[in-house]
Amino acid sequence: MSKLKITLKKSTIGRMKSHKATVEALGLRKVGSTVVHNDTPQIRGMVNKVTYLLEVEEA
Repeated sequence: MSKLKITLKKSTIGRMKSHKATVEALGLRKVGSTVVHNDTPQIRGMVNKVTYLLEVEEA
């Protein structure tokens, strides 16, 4: 199964509560933090919701 490397590039300050919750659920805490997740439809949906805050690459 392929992996996604997800990095938080912008702050969540002033963002909608649901977007903050999505970033938190992905496991991202601070700007610059990176996590690796399996490439599943659920993770893709979360990433698509807050794509303007993230940088995503295939890992």
